[in-house]
Amino acid sequence: MKTIILAGGKGERITEETLHRPKPMIEIGGMPVIWHIMKIYSTHGFNDFVICCGYKGDMIKEFFENYSLKSDVTINLNQDTMQPNDTKSWNVTLVDTGLETMTGGRLKRIKKYVEDDTFCVTYGDDLKSVDIADIVNFHKEQRKLGTLTVARHQDRFGIVNIRDDLVTGLTEKPVMENVWINGGYYVFEPQVLDLIKDDSTILEHEPLNELIKQGNLSAYKYYGQYQPLDTMKDKVELEKMWSSGKAYWKVW
Repeated sequence: MKTIILAGGKGERITEETLHRPKPMIEIGGMPVIWHIMKIYSTHGFNDFVICCGYKGDMIKEFFENYSLKSDVTINLNQDTMQPNDTKSWNVTLVDTGLETMTGGRLKRIKKYVEDDTFCVTYGDDLKSVDIADIVNFHKEQRKLGTLTVARHQDRFGIVNIRDDLVTGLTEKPVMENVWINGGYYVFEPQVLDLIKDDSTILEHEPLNELIKQGNLSAYKYYGQYQPLDTMKDKVELEKMWSSGKAYWKVW
């Protein structure tokens, strides 16, 4: 089963990093975030990747071209091959899907790689300790065209409770128990691609709304931890988690 990674956006909310590299190439613990995401999928047995490149896509291509130089490698002198030991089973296809193409349009452009099979989709900056195999099994049980992972909303700001001009309580960055957000990590049937018109189509708008109208979009609930990567503060937090051995997404 193919895993499609949307890695072509400009990452305009964290320009301190993305002026120099595409957002999926921002490093956490010395490795780009896209590598961390691929390790999550690989741990659950999903090793066939199609990466939708766009903004500074050559840097992503160069990373994988030179990846063996960054890792412990096994050299087969009989076959004149060299492979990194930690990702021998990975098959990576890198596709230029355009600089200004929207998320839906990027999927449409890689249709030939999906063919007639169920496929996974995620973003190139989204770290969650999701059990990919469980999502896929859930998707098959639901028998819908699409499955969307949803996560509980985690407020970035504290909430102040007041009564009669008196503060009665403080809640620091609360989790909204009954409020769910788009958590990425999709599973789709190939028919979903027929709902995408062209490069201007945003996956999260027309295609998902059409699936909702059809009753064809299931919600897989993710209760685990997650940390956005939208600001330099977010990057620092992720680095701290990694260096302290508390990286919640490290399932390998």
